[in-house]
Amino acid sequence: MPSDSEYSYPEKTVTDFLHRSYTAVDGLWFVKIEERQGFDAALELDQQVWAIMPKIQARKARELLGEEGDGPEALARCFGLKLRSEGHDLDISVENGAVRVCVHYCRWLEIMKRSGRDERLAAQIGERICTTEGAVWAREFGGRYRFSLLQRRCAGDGCCEYLFTPIETAPGEDE
Repeated sequence: MPSDSEYSYPEKTVTDFLHRSYTAVDGLWFVKIEERQGFDAALELDQQVWAIMPKIQARKARELLGEEGDGPEALARCFGLKLRSEGHDLDISVENGAVRVCVHYCRWLEIMKRSGRDERLAAQIGERICTTEGAVWAREFGGRYRFSLLQRRCAGDGCCEYLFTPIETAPGEDE
């Protein structure tokens, strides 16, 4: 009988396995729905999934990073963890309470390209899903941010530019 050490794996091996499984299942279920019900139905369901998944991700990121506040630094750290764990190459900055993220390499776009998705379909997916995700992340941080997707690589831009800007509170409102 093999020893326990034969069933121990380096953390990177486990992480790579889980990452591959995560990206594969995301694409696989989309393709299966698309085969049965068409692209528009698959995209609608994908958007519904990605209206929930960021809640789970944001809450887990907060837990893992020990972030309790809703400030821009907490949002930047947690959203950065999400994007980096998905394999994106990015820059994050915080200035005047706003969080700006520039994704230079989008793993999801590269997966779509490898699967043969034309640019038009990739752009439709990116617009709907990334906009939905960003808005949910903004709400998860106290609803004090407005989310804008300023640029998208899937639309031919040089990077995906996400911007979380603080929503101004009216005079007399609690800060």
